[in-house]
Amino acid sequence: MQRITPFLWFNNEAQEAAQFYTSIFNNSKLGGVSRNTESSPGPTGSVMVASFQLDGQNFIALNGGPQYKFTEAVSFVVHCDTQEEVDYYWEKLSEGGSKGRCGWLKDKFGLSWQVVPATLGQLMQDKDTAKVKRMTEAMMQMDKLDIAALREAHAQG
Repeated sequence: MQRITPFLWFNNEAQEAAQFYTSIFNNSKLGGVSRNTESSPGPTGSVMVASFQLDGQNFIALNGGPQYKFTEAVSFVVHCDTQEEVDYYWEKLSEGGSKGRCGWLKDKFGLSWQVVPATLGQLMQDKDTAKVKRMTEAMMQMDKLDIAALREAHAQG
């Protein structure tokens, strides 16, 4: 069993969110659904909790009501090996949401994601601080991250 499981609070979109996320990621599936009973706070028979897996990682979604909203204080990072993966996740996850700077986006439920090429971490760890600075400055001008442009900025000089 997975020791730590992200638990996401939705107003009343838990099952819809689980279906949306599992449609995007490979190796993903819907799990069980718990429904409200007469003694539950929500309408009897409505979804209370939906479980799902994204790329083998377990998640739980709760329909807890409108009192709590997602913020950028918590986000999920999607590590991508290719520009095609960056493009795919950027477009799919932001559908109905909003696109931000430096690979950040919000999905249609308000949950924050970072779509990041794996090469970014490698470039950031270069001991040549001038290369890292150029690459970081280029990244700060991007919305969706562009691997070729990051590498080019890193290599200049």
